[in-house]
Amino acid sequence: MSSRGTKRKRNSSSKGLDRNKPPTKKRQENVQGSSNSKNFKVENFKIFNDPVHGQIKVHPLCVKIIDTPQFQRLRYIKQLGLCYLVFPGAAHNRFEHSIGVYHLAGKYCRTLQTQKPKLGIYEKDVLCVQIAGLCHDLGHGPFSHVFDNMLIPKLPSNSESKWTHEKASLEMFDHLIDSNDLKGDFKKYRLTDRDITFIKELIDPPKEKNGKRTLDGRTKEKHFLYDIVANKSNGIDVDKWDYFLRDCHNLGISSSFDCHRFMECSRVIEVDHKKQICFRDKEVENLYDMFYTRMSLHRRAYQHKTTKIIEEMLVEALIKANKYLTFKGRDDKDKRMSDAIHDMVAYTKMTDDIIQQIMRSNNKNLKPSQDILKRIERRQLYKYIGKMDPKEKIVKTIEEEVRDGKNKIAKKEGSALKKDDIIDVSVVFVNELDKYRVPKYDVNLKEEV
Repeated sequence: MSSRGTKRKRNSSSKGLDRNKPPTKKRQENVQGSSNSKNFKVENFKIFNDPVHGQIKVHPLCVKIIDTPQFQRLRYIKQLGLCYLVFPGAAHNRFEHSIGVYHLAGKYCRTLQTQKPKLGIYEKDVLCVQIAGLCHDLGHGPFSHVFDNMLIPKLPSNSESKWTHEKASLEMFDHLIDSNDLKGDFKKYRLTDRDITFIKELIDPPKEKNGKRTLDGRTKEKHFLYDIVANKSNGIDVDKWDYFLRDCHNLGISSSFDCHRFMECSRVIEVDHKKQICFRDKEVENLYDMFYTRMSLHRRAYQHKTTKIIEEMLVEALIKANKYLTFKGRDDKDKRMSDAIHDMVAYTKMTDDIIQQIMRSNNKNLKPSQDILKRIERRQLYKYIGKMDPKEKIVKTIEEEVRDGKNKIAKKEGSALKKDDIIDVSVVFVNELDKYRVPKYDVNLKEEV
């Protein structure tokens, strides 16, 4: 009797006959999946256990993208460059950050749709935004912004256009799809060429011309989706939210900014004849916390004086190694670092491991670079002299002052200091508000031993 009763109960549950109970989360996901894609199966999702966001459920197509050499490369690129040599905990990589942005992008899309169902945000739209969040950093070079902002501008270039990691991300995304034959997988989930265009526009949104942007991926009614991953209008996007949370977590810096509350207090409203993501006025304090977190991260970690000195030493070593450190590219041709950024086959091979490649090399031409890297290992760093707070009038002609900064600082410090002794003069804006304040000059000096 008891066994039959148990059997009947199990059959009733499996057929879903108890319709008075609200659907469980798992049942909701099954219904949602079956209604949006014939090939959608919940069991194909992969679960990542993330220290910042907890469990992250990753779409099968995104799992396919993750399991490629182009994406796996991000495991070997530090999120904060050489910051880990000053803050030991800052050893996290672009890989986990990209998965975190994927997670927040999907959550934000669904929150906006829940708040206002008439927006018509479909699962395909959400998937495109998530893929953009996942792939937005594919183009970063070794040690992230050290490579992008400090090294590349100092290397010889055969290209007339300015190289950026955003442009490289688009090239790497195309290379990822083509070299891994993923076009069929995109079609499996009903993603067309227009959707791929949409994803690429989300990664690197076109700049406005005369107050307008030409966007082909989605109609004007859905242009607010372009502000989720890379917000060019005010800088408030899920990319920053993840790196605020992740960097603070790994650096041991506290932050009171709550991105989840921020999402819940967001609405899409038509302003100046276009739909925009807006926030409740009561969230202004939370918004201040966000910018304060960014300022704190810059001042305490990103712009730390020892970090900047080590970065300059690394850049000097890589410039000296550029001619002799090569990577196999298309047609099996060797490419220097300065050329590899335009060849995605070669660029895929460029990670933070370039330091070890230089150190292990028997090429005598790399000895000057090896000597600098050994100094970093032994903590024989260039000396930090101090900061200058220029007068307000200098700000008006800041570009000219920076261009001529070496001569000016050399004169101020005394005749014993030569122009070539100063290796770096930089002006740093730590947040949008600081653009209206007097910036500071950081001065690092080369010390011969």
